[in-house]
Amino acid sequence: MPYVTSLGTYLPCWGDRRSRVTGDDEDAVTLAVEAGRAAVADGEPVERVVVVSRDLPLMESSNAAVLLAGLGLDPELEVIERLGGAPATLDALSSARPRTLVIGVDVEPAGAVAALVSERAGMQVRTAARVARSLPVRTRNAVGAVHDYGDPRLLHERGLMASLSAAWLDTPVSVAGVDHKQAVALCLAPPPQLPTTGASSSLFALAAMAEWESAGLLVGVEQANLSGVTVVAGPVTVRRVEPPSRALPEGEVLAGTDPPISLAAYERAFEAKVRWEAGRHGEDGDLDFPPRYRIAGDGSLSTDYVLVPLPRTGVVYAETTVRIPVPGQRSPYSVVIVELDEVGVRALAKVTGADPGTVGIGDRGRMVLRRVAMRSGVPDYGYAFEPEPEAV
Repeated sequence: MPYVTSLGTYLPCWGDRRSRVTGDDEDAVTLAVEAGRAAVADGEPVERVVVVSRDLPLMESSNAAVLLAGLGLDPELEVIERLGGAPATLDALSSARPRTLVIGVDVEPAGAVAALVSERAGMQVRTAARVARSLPVRTRNAVGAVHDYGDPRLLHERGLMASLSAAWLDTPVSVAGVDHKQAVALCLAPPPQLPTTGASSSLFALAAMAEWESAGLLVGVEQANLSGVTVVAGPVTVRRVEPPSRALPEGEVLAGTDPPISLAAYERAFEAKVRWEAGRHGEDGDLDFPPRYRIAGDGSLSTDYVLVPLPRTGVVYAETTVRIPVPGQRSPYSVVIVELDEVGVRALAKVTGADPGTVGIGDRGRMVLRRVAMRSGVPDYGYAFEPEPEAV
């Protein structure tokens, strides 16, 4: 029976009080990294990562590489990508081994939660029921088009209620995967209002139960599938990265083709760029960002540098706002030179999480993983500067 010792939640700043949306530079991977970093902030060891979503951007391999790099974890760790919603996330959590990071991610509405399963005592989660029934109300064809059967009464009566009846469950404390009105009708007392209804919703419910120090039955539902877990209260840390919501900034998106990509150059730059690392020649050499070769004292080319993690906080050294439309980018947008804390390195980055022209010299913030471009259809990840809420 797993013990959850840490939960990290993330909501994008864009949207409204009840429903968040992703920014132009966010996707399921960047949301997962934000939630995961919040969950592992204490430095507890992680040996495997399980990601549950219906919105992962790539079909093969590279989701795992970007995810591990953004989380700062060993690139040799096992990463399991599971397709599913609220029940699939509860299944992954209730069967997880110690030192597993389970992340649920949704992009519509947008949100992500990560739960760290540990060997030490914490909030206990054990399986109460699983029901798998076929009621394909929403389907996706080979090219990704979604068909919705569009019968909410059928989904409620023959999906949710029939599965609850088949599971022989007690009245739940919280129900994830349905809208708030339905959850209220099914629960013992008014449950927390959850910001998502997909894979992350069951972990948002778990985070609320942890903060309320409540125990009991948590149920996740999707179409006619159901998973229920019994939650036993215990010590757990909840870190929420949930900035106040605001409307997406207005701007112009110039139509055009994606910038071209060189996969050879992409591969060479990947580790330093996505892991946010500088190069150092020798034990006491200065840091180079991006890493590069140098001319040694004897005139030879020095290619033997080591990668050193960079701080993810800093201060704006210079800024400007670009108002000329650029294909594939929303204009206007702001870029800054950030002086990173305590290392003497300055980095050029686009501003995220703030309206254009609102960030000034001296503002503090953090470097966050974002999708900086789409190149020939391939998401290209790097780091953007997110100012502290006071600056915004």
